[in-house]
Amino acid sequence: MRTLVISDVHGNLAALEAVLAEPHDSLICLGDLVGYGPDPAACVRRIRAEDGVIVQGNHDRAIADGVEPRCRADFRRLAEAVVPLTQSQLDSADIRFLRELPHWAAPQLDQSGSALCVHATPRDPLYRYIGPNPSEWESELEGIEAKLVLVGHTHLQFSLGVGSRRVVNPGSVGQPKDGDPRAAYAILENEQIALKRIAYPIEITVRHLSHAGVPAFAVTALTQLLRTGKAPTTRLVESGRHERSALQ
Repeated sequence: MRTLVISDVHGNLAALEAVLAEPHDSLICLGDLVGYGPDPAACVRRIRAEDGVIVQGNHDRAIADGVEPRCRADFRRLAEAVVPLTQSQLDSADIRFLRELPHWAAPQLDQSGSALCVHATPRDPLYRYIGPNPSEWESELEGIEAKLVLVGHTHLQFSLGVGSRRVVNPGSVGQPKDGDPRAAYAILENEQIALKRIAYPIEITVRHLSHAGVPAFAVTALTQLLRTGKAPTTRLVESGRHERSALQ
């Protein structure tokens, strides 16, 4: 069984299509299908068609339930700038799908047992950020029986041994933040884990974003992030404050 593991698609259809071209028998998606990107509805429907294991991310919940995504302040402003676009694309079935996604799943993986799948962490499945830090994961995994824990949320790709367990973050399909703008994902096969990257036509996503009616400050910041794989500076995001106030 060859399982494709993805996370943090964020409405980036060009990146998603490139990753889904990877041969696979099954799919695990660790949340955040929407948010920031220009093609949220197409991404939701494409992933639904895969009929895989899908858990809810903080941006999925934010759109479905009208709550804060609880990301850092500058990224929250970027997320808010794209909300009207996301809401205009998603129909009631898409919203219901996002709202009903579970916070965790434990699919069986070949002979290796089950994996625990969450967007963020086992104890805080939607919001807590933990990167490749063994000491933080040690306390987070206390009492967790699964030997393999699959997480997303940080947009940082890693495979980390923590005692007898392994924590794998496939990275972000649609919005990497580790300095490599290629779409990130993982493959699980025969109890082996491979972290992978693939180039995709970033300028298609940039063009869709530019033509989507998103405020200019958000287009500028998100374009920089897409092209570089590095988070835009707070100063760049803050530059949109006056523009956003004028539009309200």
